[in-house]
Amino acid sequence: MSGGGATDRDSVVVCIDGILFARMVQAGAAVLQSHRQQVNDLNVFPIPDGDTGDNMLLTVESGAGATGDECHSLCEMAHRVAGGMLLGARGNSGVILSQFFDGIAKGLEGREQADAAALGEAFAEGVRHAYAAVVTPAEGTVLTVIREATQAALDGKADTPLAFLELFLAEAHRSLARTPDLLPVLKEAGVVDSGGAGLIHIIEGMAAVLRGGQVSDLESYGVGNPTEPHGKLDLDAFGVDSVLEFGYCTELLLRLQRAKCDPEAFDVGVITAFLSEIGNSVVAFKTDSVVKLHVHTMTPDKVLAFCQQFGEFLTVKIENMSLQHNNVVAETVTGNREPEVSPRKPFGVVAVASGEGIKETFRSMGADRIVDGGQSMNPSTEAFLEAFRAVNADTVLVLPNNSNVILAARQAASLYTDADVRVLDSHTVGEGYAALSMLDTTSGDTDQIVEDLTQVMSSVITASVSACVRDADMDGIQIHPGDSIGFVGKKILSSGHTRSEAARGLVDALDFQDREVCILICGVEAPEEEARALRDYIVERHPLTEVYMIDGGQKIYDYMLILE
Repeated sequence: MSGGGATDRDSVVVCIDGILFARMVQAGAAVLQSHRQQVNDLNVFPIPDGDTGDNMLLTVESGAGATGDECHSLCEMAHRVAGGMLLGARGNSGVILSQFFDGIAKGLEGREQADAAALGEAFAEGVRHAYAAVVTPAEGTVLTVIREATQAALDGKADTPLAFLELFLAEAHRSLARTPDLLPVLKEAGVVDSGGAGLIHIIEGMAAVLRGGQVSDLESYGVGNPTEPHGKLDLDAFGVDSVLEFGYCTELLLRLQRAKCDPEAFDVGVITAFLSEIGNSVVAFKTDSVVKLHVHTMTPDKVLAFCQQFGEFLTVKIENMSLQHNNVVAETVTGNREPEVSPRKPFGVVAVASGEGIKETFRSMGADRIVDGGQSMNPSTEAFLEAFRAVNADTVLVLPNNSNVILAARQAASLYTDADVRVLDSHTVGEGYAALSMLDTTSGDTDQIVEDLTQVMSSVITASVSACVRDADMDGIQIHPGDSIGFVGKKILSSGHTRSEAARGLVDALDFQDREVCILICGVEAPEEEARALRDYIVERHPLTEVYMIDGGQKIYDYMLILE
C-alpha cells in the first residue's frame, strides 16, 4: 500500500509510523462524517437535540486538521493529533474521545513506529485517560466500549496493527450491543450508546487504511483544514487607494523547538507580553509543546519574527481585516464575537448561552464573556480557553449551563494556567441564571463564593417544552412525533398536540409552592401572543409567584421556566 509504515513482503503493515497514523485519523474522521447523522439519531431523549455525532466529528476533525506536514515520527504525530482533539473537543463524548487519543499519544511517547504490542499498550493508556476524564464514570457508555474492546484486543495477542484493530472492532460491536443492559435509560429509549457508535466508525476508518483502502476526497469532509471557512471575500473591498485601518487578524500554531528553548518550562507570557505591545485582541496559550495564538496587529511580520525565536510554525493564517470588517461588525453586534481583552481584575465570569435574549440577559447580570453554545451546539475546549484569556481575571468562574458542556469547560480549565478557573456544575440555563442573580465576589474568598453559588443552584427548577421527534412511552406518558412535551431533566411531566397545551400541562405539574419567582423564557418558535397567554396562565394559577418573561430566542426549547 502507499504511505508510511513498515511492511513485510506481503505488504502487510507490521508497524505504524507518523504518516500512516495521520492518514488513519483522517480516514476515521471521513467514515464518521458519513455516519454522523445516524449517530446523532441515537438520542435517548425524544427531542431534536441529538448532537453526539456532530461533537465527535468536530473533535476528530480537529485532530486530523492538526497533522500538518508529513512527519514520520509516530510519537510526534500522535501528539499533534491529541493536541488538536483536546482543543477541538466538544460535548462529553468529544472530551472522552480527546482524552482517549491523548492517552494513546502518551503511550506512544518516544516511539518512531509502533507494532501491534506497542499499539495495544497505547490503547490501554488511552483507556486510563478516558476514565480519568470523568468524575463518576458510568458503564454502558463509550467508556465501556473503549475498555472492553481494548481488553479483548490485548487478550487476542494480535501480531499486526490491523489484527489488533479488527479484534477491537469485533468486541466493540458486541460491547455496544450490551450497553442498553448496563444503562436502563438506553433500554427505555430503545437505542445503544451514541458515543460508542461514533467511536466504532472512527476505528473502522483507521482499520480501512491498514487494509490498503484509500479514503478519497477528504477535503469534502473538511479534514485537514484547521481553520473555519470565512466565505467568499470581496477582494475589491481593499483597493489600490485603500488605507489599512483595521490591521491583520493573525493566527498561528507554533511548535516549540528544543534547539531554541525549553518547551516544558516555556512561559507563554513572554509571547503574550510582546503581542500586547504590537496589537490587541490577544489570545495565547500552550498545550504541551504547541503554542496557539491570535492577535490583531498592523505588523504581522513582527509576530512571525518574534515567535520564530522559540520554534517553527505548524500553521499560519493572516487576514486583512478590512475585507472582513462588515462581517466582524455584524458578529460583534449580535454577540457572537467579543475580541477585546478586558483589563486585569480579581474576578471574571464566563457563561455558556444560546439565543440572543438569553445572552443579553446574562451579560446584563454580570457575565463578562458569553461562550456561544448549549444543547445541540456544544462549544469547544478552545472556545473556553479564548474566553478565559479575554476575561483576563485572577479567578474565572465558569457557568457551562448544560450537562454536556461541563467536561469541555473542565478540560479547558485544566489547560489554562493564567488564572484560577473554577467550573461550577450548572446543568441548566436556570441554574446559571440563579447563580448570576446571586453572584457576590466582594468577600474575595473564592471557595466560599463557589460554595454559596452551588447552594443557590441546587434549589432551582428548570423546566422546558420542546417538540417530540419519535414515538416513545416514557414516565407513563405516550408521545408521538409532532407532539410537544414538557419535562424537567429527563422526566416528562406533560404532553400535548400543541406547544401551548404541553406548556400549560407543565405549569400544572410543577410544584410552585414556596417559589417566589418564575422566569418564562420564550424560544424563537414561540409566537408573542401565545407566550403572553402562557404568562397570564401562570399568573392566574400561581398568583403568589412573580412572573417575568424574557424573549430568549433559543432554539429547540420553545419555552423554559425557571422557578426560584
